[in-house]
Amino acid sequence: MAHFLNQANALFRKNLIYHKRHVRSHLKVILFPAVLFILLGVLQSYSNKAKREKQGSTIPVEFPPLLQIPSPQFRAVKTDSLPFSGLPDASCRETGSCPATLLITGKNRTLGESVAGKMFIDSPEPNSTSDFETIANGVFGTNISYYSSYVPNLLFHVRPQCSAAIPSLSRNSTTERLQLEVICVEGLNLWRNASAEINDELFKGFREGNTEGKLNEVLAAYDFLDTSGEIFNVNIQYNSTYEEFHLGDEPQLLKILRAENMVANAYLQFLRGPSTKMVLDFVAEMPIPGGFRRPDDISTFLNIVFFTWVILQIFPVILSSLVYEKQQKLRIMMKMHGLGDVPYWMITYAYFLVISLIYMCCYFGFGVLTGNSVQFSCLFHVYTIWFNIFSCFTGLTIFKLNSYGVQCIFYFVFTNLQISMAFLLAAVFSNLKTASVVAYTIVFGTGILAFLLFQPLVDDTSFPRGWIIFMELYPGFSLYRGLYELSQYARGGFRVGTYGMSWEYLSNSNNGVREVLIIMSMEWVVFLIVSYYFDQVISSGSGNHQSLLFFLPNSQKKHLPSLEKPSFQSAESSVQIEDNDVSEEREKVEQLLEKPHSNYSAICYNLKKMYPGKDGNPDKIAVKGLTLALPRGECFGMLGPNGAGKTTFIGMMTGLLEPSSGSAYVEGLDLRTQMNEIYGSMGVCPQHDLLWDTLTGREHLLFYGRLKNLKGAALSQAVEESLKSFNLSQGGVADRLAKKYSGGMRRRLSVAISLTGDPKIVYMDEPSTGLDPASRKMLWDVVKHAKQDRAIILTTHSMDEAEYLCDRIGIFVDGNFQCLGTTDELKSRYGGSYMFTMTTSPENGSEVEDLVKRLSPNAKKTYQLYGTQKFELPKDEVKISDVFLTVRQAKERFPVESWGLADTTLEDVFIKVATEAH
Repeated sequence: MAHFLNQANALFRKNLIYHKRHVRSHLKVILFPAVLFILLGVLQSYSNKAKREKQGSTIPVEFPPLLQIPSPQFRAVKTDSLPFSGLPDASCRETGSCPATLLITGKNRTLGESVAGKMFIDSPEPNSTSDFETIANGVFGTNISYYSSYVPNLLFHVRPQCSAAIPSLSRNSTTERLQLEVICVEGLNLWRNASAEINDELFKGFREGNTEGKLNEVLAAYDFLDTSGEIFNVNIQYNSTYEEFHLGDEPQLLKILRAENMVANAYLQFLRGPSTKMVLDFVAEMPIPGGFRRPDDISTFLNIVFFTWVILQIFPVILSSLVYEKQQKLRIMMKMHGLGDVPYWMITYAYFLVISLIYMCCYFGFGVLTGNSVQFSCLFHVYTIWFNIFSCFTGLTIFKLNSYGVQCIFYFVFTNLQISMAFLLAAVFSNLKTASVVAYTIVFGTGILAFLLFQPLVDDTSFPRGWIIFMELYPGFSLYRGLYELSQYARGGFRVGTYGMSWEYLSNSNNGVREVLIIMSMEWVVFLIVSYYFDQVISSGSGNHQSLLFFLPNSQKKHLPSLEKPSFQSAESSVQIEDNDVSEEREKVEQLLEKPHSNYSAICYNLKKMYPGKDGNPDKIAVKGLTLALPRGECFGMLGPNGAGKTTFIGMMTGLLEPSSGSAYVEGLDLRTQMNEIYGSMGVCPQHDLLWDTLTGREHLLFYGRLKNLKGAALSQAVEESLKSFNLSQGGVADRLAKKYSGGMRRRLSVAISLTGDPKIVYMDEPSTGLDPASRKMLWDVVKHAKQDRAIILTTHSMDEAEYLCDRIGIFVDGNFQCLGTTDELKSRYGGSYMFTMTTSPENGSEVEDLVKRLSPNAKKTYQLYGTQKFELPKDEVKISDVFLTVRQAKERFPVESWGLADTTLEDVFIKVATEAH
């Protein structure tokens, strides 16, 4: 038997050739993502255009971070309910000149006031709305509570003192004239003795503590704590109130970075002088994307559902391929020629993994390339024409903005999970059409159900997270959740001008990607284990399977059929009377079981097969106790009518069917426990040709030759000799696809496969069916030559074939051998008579019977149809000369159309034995 590497090499080469013939189909599958991405881009552009028309147009830019400054009517002033020191009089609200107040405290007042005094600087006014450097270096703010990536139309410039009004600035745009108004606001620093005083003032300045029902807001509050020349330690308090946001689904990011930058620069200037500063040009990300409102629009549907469908498209391909091999019995055919389960699983899994990874690389590559083109288009529109931010964000940014490493790990894990899920379903399906329907239902049903059912539950914060995890145990929902999270992080990253999902975000407890990665990794392993278990228990494309606990020690012995003769109690089998030759065969087998002999290739004892009854029908006993000893070098022929059990017997001997009871040994190996070892020493020509349509005859022989441990020059020589012997080498037949072979050519190839690799025992089930006379004679010569050093079991309906090839013949009727022996022995035993046939007109039938009775009183009529009658004449009662004389006399009395006298043939013996058995 070939070792693991040879088996793996044979299967791998076969798969490469097989799928090379399907390269066009594979290219269509691989290019499928590109088609969908183009469709996605078109639909997304249409959606973006509709949004732009609905929402209007603005210019997205990278704008410097601003302060959140209270509106003039809400700035902190001194009132009756808020008599805090240092606050201005409420009359400033009438003129809109109230300062923006900072509250300061800490352990070191001198240091705190000194640092606070450096926060507001006399910076120049911007020359235009595009003067980002001036705006970034100064202290500017707006009166809204979130950071927007849009150009604001109003800026507050906070300075130590306002001398005069700053004129409004304007900027021309391609579509409209945008007006930017800059208003000067004085900054006011007020010291408080403790943070408790600040908390009280802040609380009372808001609605809860203001008896007048008006807001009294400060710009910010700083507690310098133990800050010194060596330590910088500050707490910042700010207004975290959100206002309603109407600009799509942009993340709401608080304006606290400029407040941090102000105090950091003031402290550096306190230590190093006024020329020291930290530049803050624009906001990148604060807080992390993901806390924004998740929209339920067409872009989300296109992004995730389409990607889900694209990724799952490879699943039906894998499942169909696995079920096809099982349905066509190609898997068991490979197994019967020596391919073990472990090499099959490893090579098949590795092959589909490579195919899937190529598919996913194309998917990912198309996405990244398309995403890059989209980003370039966005940059162009930012600085040239009006363009809504939605038009720059399509689902393809999911590839560009998220970490490539996170995406690769996610896709790799799911790819393996998808393959293991295909193996799991392939173990329970045996029909290709059913498996295909289920596979495509899973593909499209997953996307639709996930969008309509699963996604709303993920967005619903009140829905228990435990149930979400439970739903994610279904691989399709895990895939959807991962894509959903990647899409949302990419959306958030695009809004704030940075990247989306990265490795550090996986530590976030609310991150769904980490959750599904854990689930998919565990299911990947579990599905593979369960798949292998089902494959062994349910059966790998055959009727032979292992016990439910086959992995436990000694469990296989408990599963074995009993060696004792089972008591099949039925009317037809309760009493069996065996002929002498059958009894002698049984005695010989019993002696061989006690003292094994190495010259015998196969020994069967009391082998039986019973099919349980269904729909109220009784049990069907196909083989009722077959006993046979087959020496090496013998060709044994099994003759029998249709349904006698011949193919069932071969199915049991080849591992296709599991015996109900009895025992069998092939080359000294137990059929029940060592079938995998037996496979390496046998060849099989099944009743129906099991071939790959897209492999040539030569490729079939090379594959099965490698499984039989042939390689190099020996393999090439064996293949060429086999092709020549079966007349498959002429006219390019050897390199023609098997699907283009005629029925006879396919049959010859099947026989050639069974003899490839020098098997010790060969099973041929009606090998010459469908062959023309010349091809049949050529096949007989090859088989007759091949039996010299191996045992052959052959079933046939051709008596000529049996006489030419078989050293011994057994007539098998109704599950039992009725007789065993050589052709001459059977003829002598069952053929002690002549067969006399005469054809006349029907009205002369009685005269023919009288004539035969005069020849032989014990003559027996075996056949009659219209005017033709057939009689069996005992040889000891009839002389051939008397027959000729009687026929001559009969012709004088009535017309004789034809007549004949023949010795007994094998066909006559077969008909007689089969008839008597019934």
